[in-house]
Amino acid sequence: MAKTASFGILHLCSAFGITYALTGSVAVAGAVTFVEPLVNTVMHYFFDKYWAHPRLMAWLGRSGRAADPAAGAQLNAAG
Repeated sequence: MAKTASFGILHLCSAFGITYALTGSVAVAGAVTFVEPLVNTVMHYFFDKYWAHPRLMAWLGRSGRAADPAAGAQLNAAG
């Protein structure tokens, strides 16, 4: 848990530093620092939820890409 918390703090600091360097605005940097992780968390939820969805696996199979639901489930469990 300490590693995850440390990485979260590092992410926030780097997001703030980079945005401030690009914009010169503390307000914009502060907003981006907290909005981006929130949006990223919501996107990750849906990405993870639909990673091995049967419709996605069927589409991958029709499009000629490798469609292995077991691999999708395995990746989903690991993430």
